[in-house]
This record gives sequence, C-alpha cells and structure tokens, in this order.
Amino acid sequence: MWLNNILETIGNTPLIKINKITKDLPCTVLAKVEYFNPGNSIKDRMALKMLEVAEQEGKIKPGGTIIEGTSGNTGMGLALAACIKGYKCIFTTTDKQSKEKADILKAVGAEVIVCPTNVEPEDPRSYYSVSKRLSTEVPNSWYVNQYDNLANRLAHYEQTGPEIWEQTEGKITHLVVATGTGGTIVGTGKYLKEKNPNIKIWAIDSYGSLLKKYFDTGELDNNEVYPYISEGFGEDFVPQNYDMQYIDEFVKVTDKDGAVMARRIAKEEGIFGGYSCGSCLQGLMQLKNQLKKDDVVVCIFHDHGSRYVGKIYNDQWMMERGFLEVKTFKDLVSGRGSQRLLTITSNQTVLEAIDLMKKYDIENIPVFDNDENVGSISAHGLFDKILSNADIKNQQIKTVIEKPYPIVAFDTAVERLSTFINKENGAALSKDDSGFYHIVTRHDIIQSLSK
Repeated sequence: MWLNNILETIGNTPLIKINKITKDLPCTVLAKVEYFNPGNSIKDRMALKMLEVAEQEGKIKPGGTIIEGTSGNTGMGLALAACIKGYKCIFTTTDKQSKEKADILKAVGAEVIVCPTNVEPEDPRSYYSVSKRLSTEVPNSWYVNQYDNLANRLAHYEQTGPEIWEQTEGKITHLVVATGTGGTIVGTGKYLKEKNPNIKIWAIDSYGSLLKKYFDTGELDNNEVYPYISEGFGEDFVPQNYDMQYIDEFVKVTDKDGAVMARRIAKEEGIFGGYSCGSCLQGLMQLKNQLKKDDVVVCIFHDHGSRYVGKIYNDQWMMERGFLEVKTFKDLVSGRGSQRLLTITSNQTVLEAIDLMKKYDIENIPVFDNDENVGSISAHGLFDKILSNADIKNQQIKTVIEKPYPIVAFDTAVERLSTFINKENGAALSKDDSGFYHIVTRHDIIQSLSK
C-alpha cells in the first residue's frame, strides 16, 4: 500500500526510551522523536494544519504565496506542503539561525530573507516586521503568523497529544517541552490534562527569553530579553498560542548546557537531535528532584541534528563559545612555564642531536636555521641509519634531516592533533601569543589522554 504524497507521512513518530543519560533517575524517560517527520521536525504537523485551515477559510487561493517568519523548521513544513499544493513561499529568518536551515529551505524552492537578530520585534528590520510587510505587498499572499495562529496549537491537540497518550497507554505523568510559539506545549498539554489533570506540563525556556518571567509574574519584562544562541525556543514576546493554565512550571536552560546535552544525546543514546532536544532533556535533569518512582516522562525532541552540524556539532564553534571543555595544544604545554623550545641547526652533527636527546630525555628535535623551521630529527628516524652506518653520527644533520613538523593553531584540540601526529611524524609545533614556538609529541598526547 502506497501513500499519495509526502504529507501523508506526517505524524505517528516513535517514542524512544532514554537509557544512559537518565540511568540515575527513578523514573522512565521517553523521547518523542519528531525528526521522523518528513521535514525532520515537529513543525510539519502545525504547518500543514495551519495551511489547511487557511484554505478552508479562503485566506489563500491557488497559486498564492505563503509568507512567514521562521527559525527554519516551520518554513520546512510549509515548503513541503507548498510543493504538493502548488504554492510559492517567502520566508524571513534571523542571522542567528544555522546556515543549514536556510539552505534546506532554498533546496525545497523557498525564497529566504535573513534579518538581524538583535532588534526589537517592532523594528522594521526584524524578521517579524519584514514578513508582515511582505504580506501586504505581495499579491495573493497569506501571512501565516505561527505565533498567533491558533491552528498551531490545534494541530498538537488533535495529533501530538493523542499519540503520546496512546503510546504510553495513558501512563504519562510529565510532559517536557522546549517552548517557543507555545503551540506544541499548549495543544499537547491541553489534550493530556483533559485525559488526566494530574499530568505535569513542564516548559523549558532560554536565558534571554521573557517567557518564564511572564509565567511566574504575569509581567512582560523586556529587561529579561537579550540575544541568546539557543535555537527554536524562547521568545521576546508572548504569542497568542499561549494559555498558561496548561503549563505547571517553567525552567531556564543555558546555551552551553543545551548544546552539551544535545551532543551527549547523540553520542550516548544514538539520537541525533537538534539544539532544543538537548535543552529539553537538560531542563528535565534540572527538575529531577521532583520525579519519583513509576513516573513516566515524555520529552519532545523537536528536530534533527543535521541542521546544526555547523554549530553545536562543530568542535571549533563550540570551543569558540567556551561550550566545549577539551584539552588543546595550549593546555598540553601550559605546565612548562618559561621553558623554551629546544632546537638544533642543520649544520650541527648527528652526535650533538643524540647528546641532546639523552640529556633531556626527548625523541624529537625541530631543526631551525635562522629562525626558519627547515626540518626535524627524531630517535625513530636515526635508529635504522645508525645501525647501517655507525659513522653517520659524525655527519651534519642536513644529511639525515627529516620533514619539518607541522605547525598548528595554539588552540587545536588534542583529538585533532592525531591527524597531524602519526607514525611517520612524531610531533607538531605551534606559536603562542608571544610568538614563541612550542612542541607537542606523541608521548605528550598519550600522557594527556591517560589523565
């Protein structure tokens, strides 16, 4: 039996048990893994529902243009629907969103306009304002407005909530959602609370978002708002999809903690989720003291990690923001104090090099002529040569010189050094901020990894 089009694959995503990360929790933790939707996110559900409602209400006509401000996932859902139904798409997004998201939207035929992040929603440059303006300028267009479009939460009331209830056989006790527009948490939470009012609905917010403060106090405090790196959740205003009576608690998660947890989920659970997946599970861990035996917790894992390969799954990006606590070349040499790099010139003898190796218990010496890195000499490289010709020790180093050691960045991660240091090449060099060279050898790396 075949399906008529890709839209018929939306929904019925799996519920997968989290095992290793939550092993110390007294309860069962399940992930509703929404990247199994065709657009790789939960937003496929509400995108299609909002479009269907707009068609029923005559808000968009055949051949029309869909216009929306999106962090990427809603756009993908709308673009897939547009492909099947014959609409055009124009999406505005912010410059903090991953490049992969914009590229994917373009791949399915959408026009993407990138707007600045660090502006007020009312600013004419914001992605909210630009999308609204375009909807008044483009003929036969429909402005989706996922934030205030109540078909957003209706999709989750009709689909996500019932699926979770059936998949847990009504045993769910907690729902955890990293929330942005409010559609997922309110729609799903409303359905679940109608089934069992004792189910707790926990919302995960980002630092830099005002949602938690508004939930706690009813106050719209713009002092809570500042730029943040986390993607797909948190807001600088309160969308109309929110109905706070269906939410029991808000907790904030830092940009770093969400990113690190997403990487843990991928490595330890084999679930390659997006940024908000990490933030969702991290939020649950911050509330773990409220959990008890026999609880059944469902975490919504919104989207796929492929949209963040240039960000949270990129070591360099993580390191630049202080999110990745890894040892670097700099760490390996930091304990040497003011000790200068031991070098030798190509005009010195092999015997002099051997004497230095014995004196300092080293196996690798860079060869520098007039401050230029011209080569190297190693105990490994000398071994066979001396066995076959004992007189070689009286020759100049230039006769047995080996390739120069590669020069790497001072903040190169230890794990990456393995691509430079191998069987044929036993060391790497780097300059510190003062311009002095340092050396890291194979032995240094082995020692660091064993600590």
